[in-house]
Amino acid sequence: MKNNRLTIDDASRQALTHVEIEELKKSSGGKEIIEKILANHAALDEKTSFSKAKYTLRKSKKYLKRFTVLPMEFGSLIDYIMEKEPSRTMEIREETLGLVMAWSNAHFSEEIDVTAPGGNWLVIDDTGGLVTGAVAERMNLLRKHKDNSPESAENGTSDVPMENGHPETKPTTPIVHHDFPVPATSNTITLLHAAIQPNISILKYFDYDGNNPDPTHPLHHHLKTLSWLQLLHPEEDPTYREPEYADQETIQTWKSGKRGTYYKKRRRWERCKTIVDSTRAGGFDGLVVASHMDPATIFPHAVPLVRGGGHIVVYSPTIEPLVKLADLYSKDRRTAYLNFLSQHPGEEIDKEDFPVDPRLLLAPTVQSSRVRASQVLPGRTHPLMTSKGGSEGFVFTARRAIPIEGGVEARGNHVGKKRKAESGTDAE
Repeated sequence: MKNNRLTIDDASRQALTHVEIEELKKSSGGKEIIEKILANHAALDEKTSFSKAKYTLRKSKKYLKRFTVLPMEFGSLIDYIMEKEPSRTMEIREETLGLVMAWSNAHFSEEIDVTAPGGNWLVIDDTGGLVTGAVAERMNLLRKHKDNSPESAENGTSDVPMENGHPETKPTTPIVHHDFPVPATSNTITLLHAAIQPNISILKYFDYDGNNPDPTHPLHHHLKTLSWLQLLHPEEDPTYREPEYADQETIQTWKSGKRGTYYKKRRRWERCKTIVDSTRAGGFDGLVVASHMDPATIFPHAVPLVRGGGHIVVYSPTIEPLVKLADLYSKDRRTAYLNFLSQHPGEEIDKEDFPVDPRLLLAPTVQSSRVRASQVLPGRTHPLMTSKGGSEGFVFTARRAIPIEGGVEARGNHVGKKRKAESGTDAE
């Protein structure tokens, strides 16, 4: 039988030089290069069939480049960002993001009553739009629907089946202008930011550009953005101020450019006023926070906007801000707050002792979920010591509560031990 005892693997047995192979790369495909390499090998006939197969496979891996196009998913995107620039997304990992989304309860909600729309979440995001995109994915707003025509975007039709059995998504408000679209009233994401414009650059990987939005994308109508200035002091924001009104007779005397500018300003003001007024009215189903700001300074303004029973979720790379937050809403702090209200009625609350109202949240919890890669071998199972470090990532969760007005009185028939003992003797 043929064997490899006398076979000598040497570079001199390949007639093609490195320069010639590089020239073939520029003009030929991978299969042609492999065929020429095999044809110019002087000792190919000396190899066994198994050795020839190994040699051919090795050259195929080197010169026959193949790739598979995969859809963009948050898992692969987070892995890429963690290798390049983890601080861009506050070092949030895939498992931690999944924990945040699970506790946020973000989901698509079919509108049943116009007066009580559902599926509205308030998001404070400093991760470049990563958390916002994850919330949008759970609400079926992240990717374009199959019917991407402008007519379907205006009418709100879609043929994408929902996870909860609803066959289509219909915005409650018809879209008239694509530059400043009328925001939807249900299944919305309200993004609260500190800058002039929100940082949602990561959403470009999902075909949504905040600077040049696509009118056919669901986020164009269901994503609302406003700044902290517009939320706390809207009268100080120039965009919120109503531009000067002009009647139709005066407008008809203007040139076309001036009329267009006037209508554009009015549409921008109407959209801004609608978003600000609806946000200040509250009624959100949940609050998701991933911000560099101290949560204790965010909650006095954001928590009252969440309805009763709503979910509150906060992500932080470190545990210290969340431990402080859990202490502010702890049972002991709530008891001291209620005692102060009962003993000093009408007196102003000391902000140093009670920076937040501890009655507004129930069951504050701090948790973490870190998946570590491990080497699993017989007798040698341990975490990989070469794994990438970084922050652990912690999550604060709570539920919104509505405090009752006035005191609580417990009434009932008190049965003492002596009376119980007498009743037991009579029974005997």
